Amino acid sequence: MADADKTAKPDPIIQLIVFRLGEEEYGIRIEQVKEVTITPDIARMPKTPAFVKGIANLRGDIIAVIDLEERFQLRSPDQPMPAVTYTMALEAKDYTIGIMVREVPQPLSVAQSVIEQTPEFIQEANIHDKYIEGIAKIGPRIIVVLDMLKLLTPAEIMQLQPAEASSPELGRTTG
Repeated sequence: MADADKTAKPDPIIQLIVFRLGEEEYGIRIEQVKEVTITPDIARMPKTPAFVKGIANLRGDIIAVIDLEERFQLRSPDQPMPAVTYTMALEAKDYTIGIMVREVPQPLSVAQSVIEQTPEFIQEANIHDKYIEGIAKIGPRIIVVLDMLKLLTPAEIMQLQPAEASSPELGRTTG
């Protein structure tokens, strides 16, 4: 046993971007976040789910902007979004999406050992929703760590991509 202690590797540090959805805190690995900005003007897209707020021009790139509070059903109907929101641009292999949040997301460094596996009953209840990577417990705080690459289903990704690919004129400004 003493030899195992000597060769134990140090606990890797994970960098998260932490934000609130409803009353809970959520985190995303920093390498999945391209940038954070004040939410730009959003153009609503027809035939998209209600949680897809539309598309926006983010530094010349047209991205779909989604509202995770609405997607996860965490906002009560009498709780509107504030006048100023922030968008985290998240880059996946085939697409970039924007996640709209109420407050400026904050960076947080945690030891990998702090992130626990998602409880079995949650995994079973969300059999099609494998986007929860784990739960980080830091003192009294509980942060749900999301895997943004698994957030949207393949069908939802397909709904978003044609709008971006078939509308190159959306990137142009008129004045």
